[in-house]
Amino acid sequence: MTAVAFHFNVPDRRAYTCRLLRKAYRAGARVVVTGESAQLAELDRLLWTFEALEFIPHWRGPSADELPTRLQATPVLLATGHSARFGHDVLVNLGRDVPQAYTQYARVIEVVGRDDFDRDGARGRWRQYSAEGCAIERHEVGG
Repeated sequence: MTAVAFHFNVPDRRAYTCRLLRKAYRAGARVVVTGESAQLAELDRLLWTFEALEFIPHWRGPSADELPTRLQATPVLLATGHSARFGHDVLVNLGRDVPQAYTQYARVIEVVGRDDFDRDGARGRWRQYSAEGCAIERHEVGG
């Protein structure tokens, strides 16, 4: 069964996601990040600039199914259409809905900001994951 972790009260979702991906990359995890196209484009840009002396190998595209063969070992994928078929075991969701086929992953991380719109969406996703029998962890990031 997929484990789900909600990271609540994140002051800056994009910067937090960059740090989360850096930590996952350093730990050897393989991660897919899903969300809206504009969110992923901004995250892609930030991954090139958020830390001056570091680089997190990543690929961005409309679907992981379009990942070129030579890039299948890339540890971080940013894609609106996702798949765990390349051995990525963690899914980070920046989107409004529960990602389709999230059960392909060992772990799902939901990054939730401080605004009411984001928190309301997270409540709905929490209910859905819970109804589907997922083990859910809650992490309080900011006060």
